[in-house]
Amino acid sequence: MESLIAACVAFVGLHFLLSHPLRKPITGAIGEGPFLGLYSLVALLTFGWMVVAFRAIPPEPLWWDVGDIGWAIASAAMLVASIFFVGSLIGNPALPNPSGAAPTIREPHGVFRITRHPMMWGFALWALAHFAVFPTDANAVLTATILILALVGAALQDRKKMALQPLAWPDWQARTSFVPFAAQVAGNKPWTLGNATAILGGTILWLAASWAHTPLSGTMAAGIWRWIG
Repeated sequence: MESLIAACVAFVGLHFLLSHPLRKPITGAIGEGPFLGLYSLVALLTFGWMVVAFRAIPPEPLWWDVGDIGWAIASAAMLVASIFFVGSLIGNPALPNPSGAAPTIREPHGVFRITRHPMMWGFALWALAHFAVFPTDANAVLTATILILALVGAALQDRKKMALQPLAWPDWQARTSFVPFAAQVAGNKPWTLGNATAILGGTILWLAASWAHTPLSGTMAAGIWRWIG
């Protein structure tokens, strides 16, 4: 558990340090492209440390029994998370640009009509769903780490983009919402789950990832495979 906690602190801490206070001096020294390579390597190594530490923890008792209803809700949440993730890869102005040029801000489309941080909220839903169906001490540490990284990271990203793109980003923030479906609840945008590409791609990702859950975990079937085999 000590190793898992240390790995989680390193994973989140180095993400935030490299994304914010250390990004400018490092990119100034080595350039944007090499920095992205360094960032990816650090993320991969610390994530791998988390996985190894998590798998090394002996079996723990569940905090509660989930049941089929809980699994169904978590599976539905993971479908939404998958749609958010796939949709976030299409025209996302927040994605890193190796050229360093500011992206063109368009009218919100697809999942960006739901939230300007669909990838981060996809990770947050992943964390909540996975803790809900596997509530143990170790999984609480792991999923809380992902949740903090996603939502605090999204808020910090807004602040950074506001400073880097003082003309474009305030307009993007004004036309999008941080919290998913807040614009729909307020009546400012129509209800949607994204465009056809995001919905189709997200559904395929959800089916594939939930099918792979059994061979990867060794025991737990997830998604619709929990009921249809």
